[in-house]
Amino acid sequence: MASDKVQSISDDAFKATISSSTPCLVDFWAPWCGPCKAIGPVVEDLAEEYQGKVTILKMNVDDNPVTPGQFGIRAIPTLILFKNGEIVDQITGAVGKNQLVDLIKKAL
Repeated sequence: MASDKVQSISDDAFKATISSSTPCLVDFWAPWCGPCKAIGPVVEDLAEEYQGKVTILKMNVDDNPVTPGQFGIRAIPTLILFKNGEIVDQITGAVGKNQLVDLIKKAL
């Protein structure tokens, strides 16, 4: 479900990718998850709006169980914002665009 603006990420590439000084917003999702599908277009919009400022990634929790387990993710969608490999903040559930913009602004 990734696009040209939103990259898919795997367990293998996760640590190296989020260690960047560029903020990374990771959307933990699954194809069968209704709320994940609902928030998908919002995540796409944000990827376009913040291109070059924030890296926006999607991780399929069914295909990549290790990373969600490390972060104690129990519900999806969960979006976690990282900067320099550290968690800045996170949101769980299909939230509105304004809440995600507020989340992103914490790392800019």
